[in-house]
Amino acid sequence: MLRLACLTLLAFLLAAAPAAAADRSTFTIRGAGFGHGVGMSQYGAYGFALHGKSYEQILRHYYRGTELGSADAATTVRVLVQSAGTASFTGASRAGSRALDAGRTYLVRARGASQLDLRSAAGRQIATFTAPLQVGGGLVRLGGSGTYRGLIEFRPAGSSVNAINAVSLEDYVAGVVARESPSSWPAEALKAQAVAARTYAITTSKAGAGFEHYADVRSQVYGGVAAETATTNAAVAATRGQVVTYDGRPVVTFFFSTSGGRTEAVENTNVGAGPQPWLKSVNDPYDSVSPKHRWTPTRLSPRAAGAKLAGLVKGRFRGIEVLERGRSPRIVAADIVGSRGRTRVDGATLRARLGLLDTWAYFTTIRSRTAPPVATASGPRARATVAGSVVPARVGAEVQIQLREGRRWETVASTIVRRDGLYRAGVAQPGTYRAVFAGEAGPAIRVR
Repeated sequence: MLRLACLTLLAFLLAAAPAAAADRSTFTIRGAGFGHGVGMSQYGAYGFALHGKSYEQILRHYYRGTELGSADAATTVRVLVQSAGTASFTGASRAGSRALDAGRTYLVRARGASQLDLRSAAGRQIATFTAPLQVGGGLVRLGGSGTYRGLIEFRPAGSSVNAINAVSLEDYVAGVVARESPSSWPAEALKAQAVAARTYAITTSKAGAGFEHYADVRSQVYGGVAAETATTNAAVAATRGQVVTYDGRPVVTFFFSTSGGRTEAVENTNVGAGPQPWLKSVNDPYDSVSPKHRWTPTRLSPRAAGAKLAGLVKGRFRGIEVLERGRSPRIVAADIVGSRGRTRVDGATLRARLGLLDTWAYFTTIRSRTAPPVATASGPRARATVAGSVVPARVGAEVQIQLREGRRWETVASTIVRRDGLYRAGVAQPGTYRAVFAGEAGPAIRVR
């Protein structure tokens, strides 16, 4: 009879307990920095300059073991500045060997794979040239693009026309510095940018058809004459011909916006082909001046995160576990965790898919639900159970259970992460609860 009475009481209590609720989830991303993390941090250089460091000291800090050398300032750099069905220009006094009126507008269109038509603004045929067609003799204004020194070279590109600015190295750098760093920054930061940009120009090439560089972030941001300012031109002039060298040879000088406090060794990113002695991870003590030094946390639903990672998630998206970090600590390798398995990815893939500013990122998924309390023969001691799972799963890590009291959250219980990232804890009263793990708060759930 006693056993029957206990079982009856147990059944009654369980029937009266709250029913289990469906899972609710949060996926939180925190991080730091802006860019690939390799080489010179532009905001870090700005901070160094504010603290009285010279451009030589700034460059030696970010590019380890390097010295300043020299390059031929008259070197020609070719930059793709426009690709369009029809190109238009003004300001040129010649096209090839043909004289033009610099005050008039002309059109260029492709004629097959190797020829170009030069036309008047009204479309009248003037001449046909074998590519490349060079126009110049003054500052050339390219319709829809900008004004450029040097020459504009036109080449067919399918049915389009590529406009390539063939410009001296120093004029090219003048068109880069103010697009890469604010012209109001201290002179030493602008000089460091000028040397880094000049060195990058002569040590890298995108190997396009007739050009080495793009005018955007695929190479360096280049704005031609419109980008030039008095302060940035002064920085270019003060460092004329100077480049960064290692063992006497110019080396690739990667740079980016914001380090988050430490740069990354090139071998831990997808930027370079392997380790380089001048591209090591270094402390960046003054990078905190950047507005992107630390990000505002981003919170997505797992469904939204899974949609961004479509094709990489096996089953339903559960979270992301970082397996390896660099020195900074940017992500080297991570697993996208799904209900049906895992997919290994690198930091660059996560950055691109999730739209992150950098690969210095941390991810936390918290799933929560309410469930009936765990009952014993003597009856349940809690009103309900808050249960769920976390990713990344660290067995033994603490999970706090908080109850909302007015506008505040009070910790009322704690538990630990078990196998497969599971957690559970009993709560004694009705109210709104949440789980907190690794400093991140999970979804609010209601116990009635």
